[in-house]
Amino acid sequence: MKILLIGLGRWGQTHLRVLSELGIEVWVSDLSAERREWAVKTARLNPRRAVADFREALDQVDAVDLVTPADTHLALATECLRAGKDCFVEKPLTRTVEEAERLAAVVSATGRILQVGHIFRFHPVSAALKRLIAEGRIGKVRYLTGRFAGFKRPRTDVGVTHTDAIHYFDLFSDLLDRSPSAVTATLRDYLGRGMDDLSFVTVEYGEIPAFVETGYFAPGTYRECVVVGEGGSLAADFARSTITVFQTRHRHENGAWAAQIEGEETLKISGEEPLRREIAAFLEVVERRGASPVDVNAGLSALRVVEAAMRSSRQGCRVVLNSRAPEGA
Repeated sequence: MKILLIGLGRWGQTHLRVLSELGIEVWVSDLSAERREWAVKTARLNPRRAVADFREALDQVDAVDLVTPADTHLALATECLRAGKDCFVEKPLTRTVEEAERLAAVVSATGRILQVGHIFRFHPVSAALKRLIAEGRIGKVRYLTGRFAGFKRPRTDVGVTHTDAIHYFDLFSDLLDRSPSAVTATLRDYLGRGMDDLSFVTVEYGEIPAFVETGYFAPGTYRECVVVGEGGSLAADFARSTITVFQTRHRHENGAWAAQIEGEETLKISGEEPLRREIAAFLEVVERRGASPVDVNAGLSALRVVEAAMRSSRQGCRVVLNSRAPEGA
């Protein structure tokens, strides 16, 4: 299979490494001559497979891997899809819901495959969480929390809700197998860039709430989530690839409550690199013409939560999804 990788920024360079390790014939496109030269040397590419204009390579490849800023996704993916190429598009799918809806229409009209890069779906920890929930290890899920935070350089094309919180919006929908129904949020732009750099979002998945914290200021690195059920909790650390299973119970006796931890087990989760699993899944559906594991509708659903969070914070209200007006308006 031949893949055109568009975008050789930091994450695009990681895509190039994984594609090369998978034995794919890679073509690359980037406006920077320096980055193209780096790719040729690093991946030992034939120089003719490194182009400034992606259109020069479309006839030479089977599919496209798009790793560019979010505000370019609609135009680039549309052109590639209309040229008959399946597309992997890094998250967020687009910058806005309106753009995502337009892209979904192009996917439908062309009949091509589009997969969105929601990488948490492919993390071994996520697979283990899904299995433990299905096995009933903690009983019925009551609520979830997610934290994706740390002191780091802000992304320049979209805010922190678009780029980091969106991981959990999609993951929790997948873990619970249900769509988000309402959003309440507080977003801040402390750096004055016109984009949020701190985000606290409560997402309701029916009767199950989830609280997501993201930001660029807290010292350290946090890639965590907790799933709380009627009979215990799952505390997941994506950076360390661990899940601690707590068996817990509240008891009410003689007019008093007691909290008991009846069991605690830390599981070390192993598996392939998430990006490798994610790209391999895309290559498989392209080859077999199957359904994408994270299709355009999944990307659109996550973006609806992002925009609802922005509206909730701006208007100071709870926003019901699938409704143009806030609750009570």
